[in-house]
Amino acid sequence: RSHARLAEDIRAARRGELKSGLHRLTDRSLGRLRASAAEQGVEPEEYAATLRCLLLPADPACRTRVFFGVGGGGLFRLRGGEWQDIEPDVPEGPGAKGRLSEPAETPEGDRLTMDLGVTTVAAPGHHDHAPEPPREPFRFRASIAHPGDTLLMCTTGLADPLRGEAELRAHLARRWSVPPAPFPSGPVPPVPGLAAFLADAQVRAKGYADDRTAAAVWEA
Repeated sequence: RSHARLAEDIRAARRGELKSGLHRLTDRSLGRLRASAAEQGVEPEEYAATLRCLLLPADPACRTRVFFGVGGGGLFRLRGGEWQDIEPDVPEGPGAKGRLSEPAETPEGDRLTMDLGVTTVAAPGHHDHAPEPPREPFRFRASIAHPGDTLLMCTTGLADPLRGEAELRAHLARRWSVPPAPFPSGPVPPVPGLAAFLADAQVRAKGYADDRTAAAVWEA
């Protein structure tokens, strides 16, 4: 319901407003899941969820890409044939909190007032005063895309071997790199089709057996 304002904030690179508003949206969405767990008679800590989102403006003149969410995984950028790990840093240690305090205004003067219009859902009464399980930290990153970039968002099943296995990084860099136009020796090579992408995403790495979910964006 706030997509027009959201698009404006992305185009204007109002990172403070984006982070604050998307944090609230994420909390409310996960609150609905916790409420659903209570309705099913399941304790909230037994109904965990990972939410990782990537916002891509349809405006070709806007090169801002916004990532946000909660839970483990990976956010990577393939640029010039080299992988960059751009997963947002989050607080670590026993004192880390899932809710990060936000100032009313950023140093640049952006007011943190975005409200994405999602109604908060409270859990049923018998859970109202129960202590909540520790929350995963909120993750947010806004980055600028360059022609020829490949942006990869994935679960830990692919993120962990990408971070730990140089051979896998090199293999996927060869498979997924697309030079920015104009390509000097002819047409720009096509990006992988769905079948090739599925095969690439499933390349085995010894010692890693978790399920994988991956979404990749090739920048024109």
